[in-house]
Amino acid sequence: MPGHHRIGRRMRGRLIARASATALLLTLPGSADEAGAAELTARQITLQLFQASAASPVDFSGKNLQGLDLSGLDFKRARLSGSDLFGADLAGADLTGADLSAARLDRIVIIGARFDGANLAGASLLRPTTFSTLEARASEAPSFVACDLTGAKLFGRLNGVNLARANLEGASLAPFGRTGFIEHLWRTELVGADLSEANLAGADLTHVSFRFASLRGANLRGARFRKADLSHADLTGADLSHADLLEADLDGAILRDVKGLDTVAGLDHALNRAKAIE
Repeated sequence: MPGHHRIGRRMRGRLIARASATALLLTLPGSADEAGAAELTARQITLQLFQASAASPVDFSGKNLQGLDLSGLDFKRARLSGSDLFGADLAGADLTGADLSAARLDRIVIIGARFDGANLAGASLLRPTTFSTLEARASEAPSFVACDLTGAKLFGRLNGVNLARANLEGASLAPFGRTGFIEHLWRTELVGADLSEANLAGADLTHVSFRFASLRGANLRGARFRKADLSHADLTGADLSHADLLEADLDGAILRDVKGLDTVAGLDHALNRAKAIE
């Protein structure tokens, strides 16, 4: 019986997440009501993916796929470049190696989804649902290992997410302005995330929370960390050349063997600089 209770709680969490995404989909500007119904049904997509192979991927490029339940599907490296997946449910989906360049992924559900090696260059990933509850569970965190996110726009709760070796050069993770809804989240959260050896050169990381995150060996050249929270983050061996740390919180941050520290802007005005570990 205890096992049944756990399953029930997980199911309720999924239903709540899906209901929230659906409600937002119907009320936000640019929602499905304004853009029109999805061009394909979830059943049609499922059938096409079932018949496809990774060697001959399905092409959904430029399609309107808003609000569809695509949870648990294996996309087999499908092409989704420029597609509109606003509010879609991709919980547990495998998008490894998929082409999602310039796709609209705002308000999607990505609990436990995999984007490893996928191309999300220029994509928009604003306020995704990443966990079934307010608690960030490691077992539910989506994965973006070695993902191409160059020039992408991200904003949301990404705590514990695996972004090791991901390319976020020129990406923006900064607040993007109010939406007209009650704001429970005002900055991107990457608490405890793995960004080891990731490329964040020139990225806008204003206000982002990197508390207890791993940035070991990361390329942070020219990145803007203004007012970011780097407390207890591990930056061992990272390249901070010409980065901007104005009013960033360095409480307990590990700065061993960091490159280019003498070229960092705003370092004298960083918070808790004396508590950083060098």
